[in-house]
Amino acid sequence: MIDLDYLHFLENILTDNRKEKFLKVLQERTNHFTVVVEDVFQMHNASAVMRSCEVFGVQNLNVIEQRYGKSIDKEIAMGAQKWVDINSFDSVGNCMDTLKNKGYQIIATTPHTDDCLLDHFDISKPSAFCFGTEKEGLSEEIMQKADGFLKIPMVGFTESLNISVSAAIILQNLTNRLRNSDIPWQLTEAQVLEKRLDWARKSIKDIKRIEARYFEKN
Repeated sequence: MIDLDYLHFLENILTDNRKEKFLKVLQERTNHFTVVVEDVFQMHNASAVMRSCEVFGVQNLNVIEQRYGKSIDKEIAMGAQKWVDINSFDSVGNCMDTLKNKGYQIIATTPHTDDCLLDHFDISKPSAFCFGTEKEGLSEEIMQKADGFLKIPMVGFTESLNISVSAAIILQNLTNRLRNSDIPWQLTEAQVLEKRLDWARKSIKDIKRIEARYFEKN
C-alpha cells in the first residue's frame, strides 16, 4: 500500500506543471497490452521499442535476455526508461509463464498460417505482443507457446520490417483502437498512485538524502 503522506511530501517538492503532467500521462497509460522483446542483438532496436511503448502509453516492457546481456541504450530511449517499467527475464519459459499467470494471451508478431491482420485483431483480451531478433525472428519456443499470431499487411517487395518499426506500427494502431473502445483499459487507482510515487522519486535529485531526512522525522 502506498504511503500517501510520503507521496504528498515528495510531490510538494515538484513543480505544479510536473505534477499535472504526471496525472495527464497516467490517464493514458495501460497495462491491457504489454510488449516482449526476445534476445534483440542490436540494443538500439530494443531501446527504440521501449520508446514506442512510452509514446503510445504501454507501461510495461518485458525483455528476455537468454543470449545477449546488454543494457538499455539510454541515448536511443531518450529518457523513456524513467517512465516505462522494464521487466527482465533470463528465459522464455519464465517470461511466458509470468505473463500468462497475469492473464495475458501471448501474441507472436510474425507471419504464420494462422495469423491475423493488424486491423482485424481482437483488442478485447489483455495481450502480450512478442518481437524477436533482427535476423532469426522469434524463437520456436515462443512460437509454440503463442496463443495467436499477428502480422502487419505489406504490399511491397520487402517481406519484413525492422523490429522497432513493427512495434511502433502495431502499438499505434492497437492503442488508438483501445482508447476509442468501451474496454476498461486504464490503470487502476492503486497503480496510478504507485506510478506517481515512482515518478516523483525519479524526478527528484538526491532522493536518497531527502528520503533519509523524511523517515528520520517520521
